[in-house]
Amino acid sequence: MVGFVHLTRGGRRTARAIRRGGQSRLVPAGIAVLVTLGTLVGVLTAVRGGAPGSQAHPPGAGEAQVSARSEFNLPKVRPSTGDSPVSPGLALGPGGALLSYSAVPTARLGATRPHVEPLRRTVQADLLIVAPSSLSSKLAATVSRLPGVTLTEQVEAVRMRINGAYTAVLGVDPSVFRSFAARPTGASNALWEGVASGGIAVSYSMGKLDKLPLGGTVVAGGRTTKPLRVVAFGTMGIGGVDAVVSHATARSLGAPAGNAIVVSVSTENFTAAAAAIGRLIPKGAVVQQLVSLVTIGPSGSGMAGAGPLTASGAPTAELNVMLRAAMSRQGLPYVWGAAGPRSFDCSGLVQWSFAQAGIVMPRVAADQALAGPAVPVSKIQPGDLLFYHTDPTAPRYISHVAIYVGNGWMIQAPEPGRNVEVVPADFGAGFAGAIRVNVAQAGAVAGRAA
Repeated sequence: MVGFVHLTRGGRRTARAIRRGGQSRLVPAGIAVLVTLGTLVGVLTAVRGGAPGSQAHPPGAGEAQVSARSEFNLPKVRPSTGDSPVSPGLALGPGGALLSYSAVPTARLGATRPHVEPLRRTVQADLLIVAPSSLSSKLAATVSRLPGVTLTEQVEAVRMRINGAYTAVLGVDPSVFRSFAARPTGASNALWEGVASGGIAVSYSMGKLDKLPLGGTVVAGGRTTKPLRVVAFGTMGIGGVDAVVSHATARSLGAPAGNAIVVSVSTENFTAAAAAIGRLIPKGAVVQQLVSLVTIGPSGSGMAGAGPLTASGAPTAELNVMLRAAMSRQGLPYVWGAAGPRSFDCSGLVQWSFAQAGIVMPRVAADQALAGPAVPVSKIQPGDLLFYHTDPTAPRYISHVAIYVGNGWMIQAPEPGRNVEVVPADFGAGFAGAIRVNVAQAGAVAGRAA
């Protein structure tokens, strides 16, 4: 079955601002797959900020939250920092540019390779126009001429089964779409040549955590079913889109030709362009923002989080229930995409645990990172969330989350082959910041994913 991509209820058409003081910019958003509705939904991801506090300091006895020592019998430990100082961890060059990237894992291609244009620039996917059937090429051309629009590509945007699991898939022109991908992914000629040859490239997280066979085959099921060779693991630049194929492959699986348009827009033209596109699209189509206009916080706020630290945290009673629920899951297995009650991935454990306390959380780690304000490491408390960069093909993307339990410990669903565990909190090289969950803010982010 192939379901068309439909983004948010009513098709939000303007950027929403989150105020934290500092400089405004556009930040990428994630996309979650709704299995029951067959839709993709745009939601927010992480806001980039400064470093957290320089020293880890477990909560003191005066905190209102659950005492880790008395409630869970956990002695104080020194949190882990690996070989790095307590910091967000990524080595940044001038202007925030990453100093190095890890190579994108790719399968070996044959001697004859299809021609793919080289990567000439990298842009951000800001808006997505999507419809249940094909959009006209005239609409795509009109959108491309709007003030501030820097790049567009007409794509197939669908959800289909990959090895039996529903996955968000785009059908693309590899020569064009590579400019929208995370830079290491976009720069990988082998990845895009593999897609052009009829293979499928999946996200690094999906490939590694779901143990897909790089160089092997998966079964793609749309209106038709066919095996596809897994040619690469690489993050695609639109959070929640876990696979890309060529236009021809997408259409052969039953995707409606060109039912979506990816749009990159300059920051100063973003709101006007989104509104103009909303007036151009036909009935039944929607335009979804893939980014949000965000005001970046001051140094010290960390990379995860949104909103002022003065915003209220979740009530103590609810946090106590959440922490006990999370701790009750120790020893249960990690399963990619699982959200309880007997198996979990990292963000599934967070979502399920908060749900036991009646708190609605978004589904994926990158979206959970905007469920409350950033807190310095020196001020973290039980119930705060800790975030990490684990995807070498998109080093800025937040892809792992853990729950701070107190006394220097955290609970997490780590990776396939391991179980939910309580370990010393990690503030080493991959640390992306901590947040204190605000109930209303978490619900608002989650609501944009419903």
